[in-house]
Amino acid sequence: MIAIVNYDMGNLESVARAFRHCGAEALLTSNPEEIARAAGVVLPGVGFFDEAMRNLKARGLDALLTRRALKDRVPFLGICLGFQMFTKHSEEGDAAGLGWIDGITRRFRFDDLEKPLKVPHMGWNALRTRKDSPLLAGIGADSCFYFAHSYYVSCTEEDAVLATTSYGTEFVAAVARNNLFGVQFHPEKSHRAGLQMIANFIGMTRHA
Repeated sequence: MIAIVNYDMGNLESVARAFRHCGAEALLTSNPEEIARAAGVVLPGVGFFDEAMRNLKARGLDALLTRRALKDRVPFLGICLGFQMFTKHSEEGDAAGLGWIDGITRRFRFDDLEKPLKVPHMGWNALRTRKDSPLLAGIGADSCFYFAHSYYVSCTEEDAVLATTSYGTEFVAAVARNNLFGVQFHPEKSHRAGLQMIANFIGMTRHA
């Protein structure tokens, strides 16, 4: 079973549907016992960083997720806001993040451009991969993924960066470190390439 963490932030049901479409037993849950026995964990989300961290802590899930990700080392995927919460903190408010990767979440700023780009960034981008990963197996180099975000992860842990892309500036699109994966884009909205990525993650939970 894969636990899709329910903490009342955004597109949770659409993520669960995508995982079920790819053949997973995916449970949308905030139950600590269910999350504790899951073969894989997904932390999705759309919304405000501070509110997301408050919601996790109010449910007593922050310590449990840290144990599952860093001690139990089950396959763990963060999507969009869920990925941003891997960082130490965000410029969106003052709450501390989970601190699983060495980095912070920054807001796009384009005031110095002759023609400033719109924020949020919404649209399709190709990835520039930096290393091999089972998360990207079977996905062509020209594949595009759907992004919708005003903030991005600035990661100083270079070895963890799986892929980058650009919107006014180059930024981290995905990280991979051991069992821990994070993506800034929405695989559940990224058609064939996104579903392949979800299928790849499901495969990891079956062989963990």
